[in-house]
Amino acid sequence: MPAYKRILLKLSGEALMGDDSFGINRATIVRMVEEIADVSRLGVQVAVVIGGGNIFRGVAGGAVGMDRATADYMGMLATVMNSLALADSMEKAGLVARVMSAIAIEQVVEPYVRPKALQYLEEGKVVIFAAGTGNPFFTTDTAAALRGAEIGAEVVLKATKVDGVYTADPKKDPSATLYPSITFDEAMAKNLQVMDATAFALCRDQKLPIKVFSIFKNGALRRVVLGAEEGTLVHV
Repeated sequence: MPAYKRILLKLSGEALMGDDSFGINRATIVRMVEEIADVSRLGVQVAVVIGGGNIFRGVAGGAVGMDRATADYMGMLATVMNSLALADSMEKAGLVARVMSAIAIEQVVEPYVRPKALQYLEEGKVVIFAAGTGNPFFTTDTAAALRGAEIGAEVVLKATKVDGVYTADPKKDPSATLYPSITFDEAMAKNLQVMDATAFALCRDQKLPIKVFSIFKNGALRRVVLGAEEGTLVHV
């Protein structure tokens, strides 16, 4: 029995690169979609926010010295490309996916309209929110917190390369230990970088828990959704 009825899954763009230096690794995206499909078949309503770092990394050199707002809009367009790739893989895996963009590109994807997104979720479709919040200076972490709150998700699942929140960077400090759960206030006091400050504050204010786990561990997403011991839960 799933522990959550509706989730917001936050994927980093970098997660799609696999071992490549930038771009989308086909095998990696197919494996991720299999994990999402597994959870969707449990009857869980799934919404996704994805970053654009894997594509933006390819043009980052040219963005040096660029106006921040312009660079952020480029990043938003990168998330649209990732969302289309993700939706295409989902359709091939037998899921019905809908991409909704915070910026208007109606020949490519439909605009984000909250009631429509809720309708899709109720129908069992996977909704992918593209283009961040539609505003520069806000990260896709903040978009995940915002959309999660808007759609009434019970949890924001932050899929990362590490399997939770540690006392220190486990790559640099072999004695670092994993927090199975931690409060928002404790995480702030210890200056643990769970999400960027805006996203973190929004989740805390809305009493929206964050679960940090590794998307690279087979079956981890399913275990999280079923309420098993996996990753770190950040709660009020």
